[in-house]
Amino acid sequence: MTGTDSTGAGTDLRRDILTTLLPGFDGLNAPEWVLGLLRDGLGGVCLFGQNIESPEQLRSLNATLRTANPLAVIAIDEEGGDVTRLFYDRGAPFPGNAVLGRIDDVELTARVAAAVGEALAATGCTVAFAPDVDVNANADNPVIGIRSFGADPELVARHSAAWTTALQQTGVAASAKHFPGHGDTATDSHLALPVVDVPLATLRERELVPFRAAIAAGSRTIMTSHILMPELDPENPATLSPQILNGLLRGELGFEGVIVTDALDMKGASGVHGIPEAAVRALAAGCDLLCIGSDNSAEEMAEIVGAVEVAIATGRLPEARVRESAARVRALAAESVPVPAGPALPASIEPRHDAEEIGRVIGAFEVTDAARQRLARSTRVGTVVRVDAVANIAVGVAPWGPFAAEDVSENPSWLGGAETVAVSAQQGLVDPAGLDGVVLVVGKDLHRHEFARAAIDALRAVRDDVVTIDMGWPSNDRAYADVSTFGASRLLGEAVIEFVDDALRAAVATS
Repeated sequence: MTGTDSTGAGTDLRRDILTTLLPGFDGLNAPEWVLGLLRDGLGGVCLFGQNIESPEQLRSLNATLRTANPLAVIAIDEEGGDVTRLFYDRGAPFPGNAVLGRIDDVELTARVAAAVGEALAATGCTVAFAPDVDVNANADNPVIGIRSFGADPELVARHSAAWTTALQQTGVAASAKHFPGHGDTATDSHLALPVVDVPLATLRERELVPFRAAIAAGSRTIMTSHILMPELDPENPATLSPQILNGLLRGELGFEGVIVTDALDMKGASGVHGIPEAAVRALAAGCDLLCIGSDNSAEEMAEIVGAVEVAIATGRLPEARVRESAARVRALAAESVPVPAGPALPASIEPRHDAEEIGRVIGAFEVTDAARQRLARSTRVGTVVRVDAVANIAVGVAPWGPFAAEDVSENPSWLGGAETVAVSAQQGLVDPAGLDGVVLVVGKDLHRHEFARAAIDALRAVRDDVVTIDMGWPSNDRAYADVSTFGASRLLGEAVIEFVDDALRAAVATS
């Protein structure tokens, strides 16, 4: 039998290797292989939308996981916006980072982070993979965009610090991401390896500013990115780079907490080496806790553990490096608040918003004069063209925008009375002249999708009553964004419904 001390450390090297691993699994209940590995010392699990049916079910699941290993990390991607797991079935009731940055009220940002933390703590989660502290320097960024507080490093820094502090005051650990900065990319690291070829001076003046702020605010963990920065390391993505993790993050920035990898099943990390070898390289580079993916298996975990054992036996990976990481992970878990007992979850787990709060969100919209004029001469919405693009893997297929809001609303709106026409890469727009007007085109990052641009161009060629509502990060010239909302959470959807309602009421009053 493996001997263990009060922190869960064992004399068995396999136990310490397991403590550095954070897999995911499919389904609403933990499979036996997960529970068995947790009893053997597995570091924890990362939960996704597929694991959550309700807050009550999530709390029960987390109680089971932490009974198997009281020092298990229960991590979750809950950013309080488009990227949501707790509200994956209905969209998040929070504004998202880009809107918070545009409002630029750090007290509001702190209140949102506290609400997210309270909801997670109530369900037994211990680590939120948030906030996203990337500076979104590229309007064509396919994976960050509205997940960022903005394009100004100082603005992003102050909101990153406020979010981190408020979240951690609820007992949930923060994870500033994606180090050393994923904001200036035009490639999705889930699918390929992005390259950010900027001078070191730019990196220090832009990307690193929010990370310094998050570290100063006490962020317990920092998540790496699978991006290549040739000025720092021309060969290895950040997750696999000793220069970036030990030299820059530990050395120059002085971070002493847990370094977490972004998911190793992403092509930016394992596309060349495979997941087991990427795990070895990530540990050697200085990572402490390895996110493996969203649907792992006992066989996959055994392969990873075996690869690490071989690397240690052959001298490629110092045993002390693994022991050090395992100790950091256990120290993080030891400070976690317990899973709360019943009888009921607090009502605040899903906050409601009054007219003043909705008004502040609407105030963060960018609206062209042309859009205001077109809405002002319309007393009803005739057609909604819903633009469905393939969502990036971080966001997934959670309901979004006004469609999410309409699904849970008890009050019918213009959306329910309009004809909805879906447009996608597989389904084009038919007879733009025959649509009932006024026509609202609603989508995310419209300028980045050729089929969306083509549909809008076809509408504009034959009509003068088209209003495009971009619920992503618009292009710099706003060519396809008459209304820019900078987010597509359910709360943003409620705000869009109210914004259009206000315009229609005004048009009726003057008609």
